[in-house]
Amino acid sequence: MRLLEMDCQEKLEVPVYTDVDRETFLRDIYPLRRPVVLKRVPLGPCVRAWTVSYLAEKGGDREVKVHVSPEPRMDFLHKNFVYRTLPFDKFIQRAAEAKHSDFFISQDESYYLRSLGEDVRKEPADLKKQFPELAEDFYIPQFFEPEQFFSSVFRISSPGLQLWTHYDVMDNLLAQVTGRKRVVLYSPKDALHLYLTGDKSEVLDIDTPDLQRYPEFVKACRYECVLEAGDLLFIPALWFHNTLALQFGVGVNVFWKHLPPESYDKKDPYGNKDPVAATRALQALERTLGILEELPPEYRDFY
Repeated sequence: MRLLEMDCQEKLEVPVYTDVDRETFLRDIYPLRRPVVLKRVPLGPCVRAWTVSYLAEKGGDREVKVHVSPEPRMDFLHKNFVYRTLPFDKFIQRAAEAKHSDFFISQDESYYLRSLGEDVRKEPADLKKQFPELAEDFYIPQFFEPEQFFSSVFRISSPGLQLWTHYDVMDNLLAQVTGRKRVVLYSPKDALHLYLTGDKSEVLDIDTPDLQRYPEFVKACRYECVLEAGDLLFIPALWFHNTLALQFGVGVNVFWKHLPPESYDKKDPYGNKDPVAATRALQALERTLGILEELPPEYRDFY
């Protein structure tokens, strides 16, 4: 029954562009504020060089904090994972395996790395600072002004790992350096159909969701693409996205500030807090609605 109902969901493929340069991106793609896959944009030697052995050697034994989950579908709202620290070379080897001889929870646990700044509370991730030896191999596409740069986030996933649906408040490019990844996106216009808690959707299983619990979800239009090694995905701010690693894969997310700098929360190293004006407005609305608590239920519901 679920599958039959989900057949009613509108599904669209994310458009694909090839050999796009800066001028074409800024003139023909960026103003539309819609996701696109970009093929054959030069990313540097990383596409061929970043094998498991090369990454382990170059990354060395510096310690990294990783997500470890007993199941491949990770849930940030209910935290079905634990954080553990591993030397980078050991992490890479484990993440590339299907079964583990060394493990924290189980032989088939899944791993996910989202790189962090040196001071995780203040400093955004920057590949050049955290992994300078590897950063030399990766060319950041020059689709925005250098002063707009916010972060470059290293992302490494076990095969089969699926990350929760969420939005970011900055524009970003997801570079799939190695491996294949499915990405499903939803427009900001469909926010009311996604059952949000903060910036995250409560609907974990987007392919066969529980429509008795989430009946509106079927109304959200689904945009989908599969990223091959070397592909870029432009994800405009506020577009929801859900990723599924079809293979062990390494990616780099590049975020930039497209709004005036004062629009962003200065204490946000992840770039996912709502703009300052939006936060103020939501707080004011919450206070205003709180005044209605002084009324009996039937009056409160009416107003």
